[in-house]
Amino acid sequence: MEWNKKLMERYWEKLTSDKLWENVIDTSIEIVLILLASWIAVRMGKKLIKKLFLIRMRSPLNHSERRQRTISRLLQSVISYVVYFSAIIAILSSLNIKVAGLLAGAGIVGLAIGFGAQSLVKDVITGFFIIFEDQFGVGDYIKINGAEGTVVEIGLRTTKINGGTGEQFIIPNGAIGEVVNYSVNNSKIFIDLQMTTDADFEKAETVINQYLESLPEKHKELIAAPVFLGVQNVKGTEVTIRIAAETLPQQQYGVARSIRRDVTKLFEEHRIPMAHPKMMFYDKGEGRSE
Repeated sequence: MEWNKKLMERYWEKLTSDKLWENVIDTSIEIVLILLASWIAVRMGKKLIKKLFLIRMRSPLNHSERRQRTISRLLQSVISYVVYFSAIIAILSSLNIKVAGLLAGAGIVGLAIGFGAQSLVKDVITGFFIIFEDQFGVGDYIKINGAEGTVVEIGLRTTKINGGTGEQFIIPNGAIGEVVNYSVNNSKIFIDLQMTTDADFEKAETVINQYLESLPEKHKELIAAPVFLGVQNVKGTEVTIRIAAETLPQQQYGVARSIRRDVTKLFEEHRIPMAHPKMMFYDKGEGRSE
């Protein structure tokens, strides 16, 4: 009992000693300052990277805005990892934890589990080559393994794609196989319209050509004035005519809708008949003997 009493008194003296609480207060302040400095460093670093790449993207010599945007996002992620990892090391050091021994132990553990982390290594290596080879970038509209949408983030491990109906696909880079990128080259589209066989084809051709020549001033998405290709097919009383257009990447849909609407309106104004689906009704009782 006497020994337990002395032990309790000794620990109580340590807990109530001024030196201990001075160390606790100093260490707490040091940790708070480390966290605050890390937060400020990450915020300032991200803003600096964003500003630098924004200037590069506005430069007339820059021909790869999508690549600059992708690398900018990646560097912002990397700076967060590096700064916060350094902050953890600094906090452990302030707590008098031997960081060198801890890192050595982590290295041994990492080596032991490395054989089971091949998929992670594959993801990182594939992500590096995706960015290095500029296969696709943030903002591109792509299709990967059945997932189709706009790329919102490319990391060293995963790629995130927002679908057209609001869903988000998160794909490990190592699982990326065939990639279809719709945002690299200009988009081309063919617009088919139906006329009746008794329509004035020459009049229709003149009206369409005059309209197509005026489109580049109205639609900046167009690379050049669309081309009227003429008759593509004749089926029964219907004649199919075709218009070809080339636009900036992923801008063809809006232009196509506008051309269909305007040509339909022009045909109505110039009384050029368009073909419409016809429905025929048969009386099943016709010819039935009573």
